[in-house]
Parts: sequence; C-alpha cells; structure tokens
Amino acid sequence: MSLTPAAARLTPEQRTTAFYFTYFMGPGAAVVFLPIWLSEKGISTEQIGLINAVPVLIILLLNLVVGRLADKASDWRQVIVIGALIGGIVPIGLLFVNEFWGILLFWTLCSLPGGAIGPVLDAAAMRMTRRNGSDFGTIRAWGTVGYMLFNVLTGFLVVWFGSAIFVPLFVGLALLRAGVALQLPAFRAPLGQPTIAATLPAAGKLAEIIVQPWFFLPLVGFSMVFGTHIFLNGFGALLWKEQGISEDVIGPLIALGSASEAGMMFLWRRFGGRLSARHMILISAGVSVLRWIAMAFAPPVPVLVALQLTHGITFAIGYLGCVHFIANWTSEDIAAETQSLFTVAQQVMSVIALIGFGWVIGLLGDQSYLIAALVALVGAVCIWVSLQLQPTKDG
Repeated sequence: MSLTPAAARLTPEQRTTAFYFTYFMGPGAAVVFLPIWLSEKGISTEQIGLINAVPVLIILLLNLVVGRLADKASDWRQVIVIGALIGGIVPIGLLFVNEFWGILLFWTLCSLPGGAIGPVLDAAAMRMTRRNGSDFGTIRAWGTVGYMLFNVLTGFLVVWFGSAIFVPLFVGLALLRAGVALQLPAFRAPLGQPTIAATLPAAGKLAEIIVQPWFFLPLVGFSMVFGTHIFLNGFGALLWKEQGISEDVIGPLIALGSASEAGMMFLWRRFGGRLSARHMILISAGVSVLRWIAMAFAPPVPVLVALQLTHGITFAIGYLGCVHFIANWTSEDIAAETQSLFTVAQQVMSVIALIGFGWVIGLLGDQSYLIAALVALVGAVCIWVSLQLQPTKDG
C-alpha cells in the first residue's frame, strides 16, 4: 500500500514515532479505568485478575510464532500493520457485552493483536535506529507520552461524562492506532547492507544463545520485575480508589509514572552507554524493591507522587537495558523471535502476577506490595548472577 504524500515526506523514524505515540493510548486509558469499570459491573477482584491474565496467557503462546513469521517475512512491517488493523476492529465488540464471560472473551480478542506485534515493533525499530544512527529511546519515549496523555485524560473524561465513556474511548483509540499503522516504513536493511550483527561474534541462532545462563538470566530477572509492575497496572487504581483517592487524582498519579518513564527514555542516549545493559537492568530491579516496600504502607498522595517518579528507573531503565542487551548479542535474522521470547518471559510473569495477586489482594490489600518487593529481589539476584558468569563488554 502506497503512503500518503504527507507520510512520504516524513523520515522512517518520524513515522515509527507516530505509531508508537498511538500504540499505547488504549492501554493508557485502560490502566486508569478498566479495573474500576469492571468493579462497577459487579466483577470480583479474582475475576478482574482473570480478565487481565487470560489475554496475556494466550499471547505468550502466540508470540514466538508471530516473531518467527515476522523474521521470515520480507519486512517486519507486514506483521505490525496486519496486527494493528485487526486490533482496530475487534474492540467494537466491547460495546455489546456487560457480563463476565462476554467481557473476558472480547477483552482477550482486543488484547491479542497489540500484544503479539509489540515485540516485533520493538525489534524492528531497534534495528532500524542502529542502522541509521538514530535513537531508539527517543522514538519509544513517544509511546509513553501517548500512554501518559490518556492516563490524564481518561480520569477527567470519566469524571465529566461518567463511566459509559470508557468503552467508546477505547474503541476510538484502537481505530486511530490502526489508521496510523498504514504509514509505517520498511524496517529491514536493504540487501547487501551490513548490519550491527555482522560485528558481533556472540550472535547466533536462537537455540544456541538462549541456553546460555548469562543470556537468559537477566531477561528472566527483569521479567520478574516487570510482573510486579503489572500488579500496579492491574490493581493499583482500584487500591487507590479504596484508599479514598478520586479518579481525577488517580489518572495524574499514573501519568506521573509515565512522565518519568518518558523522560528517562528521552535522556537514555546521554547516559545509557556509561554502564552496561545488565548493570542498568540490575539498578531497575534494586529500586523496584524499595518502591514496592514503600507502596505497601498506603502512603499519602505526596509520597505517592515521589514513588511514581521512580518509574523511570524501575521500568524504563530495565526495559531499555533488556532491548539493548538483546540487540547486542543477537543477529538480525532472529531479532523479532528473540524479542518475542523475552516478551513471553514477561507475559509468564504477568499471568502469575495477575492471577496470584487477584487472589492475594483480597487477603492482604496494600500489603500485597511486600510480595511484589520479594519477587523483584529474586529478579535482581538473577541479573547479578549473570554478571558473575559473563563479562559485560557491551551487554
């Protein structure tokens, strides 16, 4: 499909940035109001956990297949565009369901396309920016800006128009993302053009490198840290509401975390090369432990503001460290598949977190964050062990 004249005048980085900007808008709205919307419909915390976890469980079964297909395609763009188009149409079904099983079905179908193309998009954008000498962190940061924008707007829209606005808003954002996907550039290097992988002696086939403990332990460790952030995404807004914090405060609180994340990504190029990727991942895990311990004591809003501002460390640094770590040690012909495998690890931890915390939160409430801190600590140990097993070099 040919690009519009306006899109054709933009650089590949600008077109990719535009897609990232819309990619996380729907999730940005959902993290603020989905658990509250579900609770208003009489759905229990255990069922909310299942509604969040089932899509992740199915996506993890699809990710490697989608990643492998994307690597075999003439360009990663094809898989990304198809997934975005499907993800734009399916959410319309949410307008017609009101009970647990119907919501579970359509929320799962809504989540699958976006979740499946996420690692392909990250791998494609990372390879393109390394080839062109541009900055992946800056491009990815605009995804967080879009997410943050709807953290704020959703809270206010719900206060102004009521909870009925949530589903039409989510559907509209999914359709917007689908439209913007059509202007994405080709991502692969032209035939015969050398890539970063050509200079990396450690790069090889996925089956050869993934069995190396020094390679998979950091990815598993950060996946555990990521799972603790999913607990915040899935239940944080509900816990804050139960503490008496209103939606128009919850939205900006979540947006503060997103702002911290975006700021860290914008700044990554200035400091990201000063420490190895794995040291960055280890820092994110250590700060996560402290963040969750503090959250367990239901701190007041001013303290929550400070804790949310650590999100740039607990998530952004770890995430970018992992993406760079994978790019440092793998070749372009397995880029999407390796990134998908990393996403599978995150999703496994997410399923465990959502189902487990959906049950635990009914027993412990805010004290559930102490369990999240313990999980993040185990993740930090995994990353530390990797550093003992293999010298850092670039990774």
